[in-house]
Amino acid sequence: MRKSLLLSPLLVACLLPPSCQQQPTTVLIENINLKRGELIGCGPGEQLGDVSFSIGGSEKVKNDFNLAVKLLHSFEYDEAEKVFARIIDEQPDCAMAWWGVAMSNFHPLWAPPTGDELKKGAQAIGIARSIDTKTEKEAGYIEAIGAFYDHHATVPHRTRSAAFEKAMEKLYKKYPSDKEAAIFYALALNAAADPTDKTYFRQKKAGTILNALYPEGPDHPGIVHYIIHTYDYPELAEQALPAARQYAFVAPASAHALHMPSHIFTRLGLWDECIQSNQASVRSAQCYAQAAGIKGHWDEELHGLDYLTYSYLQKGDMDSARIQWDYLKTIREVHPANFKVAYAFAAIPARYVLENKLWKEAAALTLDTANIDWQQFPWQESIYHFARLMGAVHTNNKLLAEVELKELKKRHNTLLVKKDEYQATQVAIQIKTGEAWMALLEGNQHIALAQMREAAELESRTEKHPVTPGEVIPAMELLGDMLARLKKWEEALVAYEADLKTHPNRLNGLYGAAVAAERLGDFTKARRYYGKIVEIGRDGSGRAEMGRARLFSRKGRD
Repeated sequence: MRKSLLLSPLLVACLLPPSCQQQPTTVLIENINLKRGELIGCGPGEQLGDVSFSIGGSEKVKNDFNLAVKLLHSFEYDEAEKVFARIIDEQPDCAMAWWGVAMSNFHPLWAPPTGDELKKGAQAIGIARSIDTKTEKEAGYIEAIGAFYDHHATVPHRTRSAAFEKAMEKLYKKYPSDKEAAIFYALALNAAADPTDKTYFRQKKAGTILNALYPEGPDHPGIVHYIIHTYDYPELAEQALPAARQYAFVAPASAHALHMPSHIFTRLGLWDECIQSNQASVRSAQCYAQAAGIKGHWDEELHGLDYLTYSYLQKGDMDSARIQWDYLKTIREVHPANFKVAYAFAAIPARYVLENKLWKEAAALTLDTANIDWQQFPWQESIYHFARLMGAVHTNNKLLAEVELKELKKRHNTLLVKKDEYQATQVAIQIKTGEAWMALLEGNQHIALAQMREAAELESRTEKHPVTPGEVIPAMELLGDMLARLKKWEEALVAYEADLKTHPNRLNGLYGAAVAAERLGDFTKARRYYGKIVEIGRDGSGRAEMGRARLFSRKGRD
């Protein structure tokens, strides 16, 4: 039976409106609806890395707190909250346990918290602030995350993320020997990073902090995890490869830790490692769903499936990619039905038909609903309409293309009203791309190329969302495709090579570059690109391009 939760009169008064101040303390705490239950893990024991975060309390409380922080650092937010709730049951005046509840509802590098999560986090901070037994440093941690939750109903998410960053910077500078303050400050820097900032100012600052800590903390889940996020950009990804290859061994009990290295593997075009990473992550997520009694599937499984599909496509392994899509069609319920779930449901089928240039199938694509409310996810839904538009253009269905273009513009307007600049920009790139190919369909080559170049330039000024493996089809690659169709081989090669710098080892980019080089008579370069296709796709199946690459490579050896 759970212990009775005894709080100070001051705390009770702080939490209850005047009309409710006679409620029992247990009811008061239960109204916050903390996640509770047995800790669930689908790896070896509780292997989640090494963390030493000093707080007051009994030895059991201290051990539980470090376990909760390990989970927090691997973004196992539900399980972390369970452990923080366990501490609250044991020691309700542990202010840092309430801090942990607030942190568990933040998830800074995913989608913004829901309304319920914001409410819970704000309530937890209210309790933490009211406890007068906390230390000065603990108060600093609480005020830092409090800066994110304060005024959440009126202040935009990005502004509050920046406030969290500033508060963590203050804490980091005040306690320079506190490793956890440094790690959470690095996380805050990544959370507040501007996706259009190509200098990567905040990311490089975070990287400097984390790299200084890494030699003495290679098994700390926060250090290795946040190094991966810090360098999850084409220009920086190589710097995270050692951490990426380490993280799954540090925290094998976390499905997210098993998946996260694939962000860097994807950035570097290391498809075999990406596949292995996400196969393990998907198995762990399926195990977690069963153990937790989740009806249907867990969101982390869908996240891994998206990356798996992307990787198989780049190897030319159409059979394995199709298996992922066919499996997706059997999924009728996912919890939580959030941002990354909606993205996977839209992106997996769109990637398959577009990467394979199955234009008829693209034009007829349908969107599975599962338990997703698509009105909440206009950007993700736009991926489906974009695939249909591209299918319509390539099958000369002008009427359907116009219908799908209108659908994209409708969702773009929705995102503008929501003031979601990043997602609105992603849809704007799709609109500009669609208009370019529609102009080409109508014979307006000059306009088509101008619009496609605008789309590619716009995409080059933004970064992919941290949740996604990459754009469904990069705009620069599509510019190369358009130039190749117009037999502008020299310009096409320039476009393909520019895209391969930011999307290394993409099958269509490599093949486009190889063909363009071959048409230009640059057989040395063509042989290099065809050879790369053979190297990364030696286990592939189903793509004619693979056969041509092998044939060219064999001729080069004869």
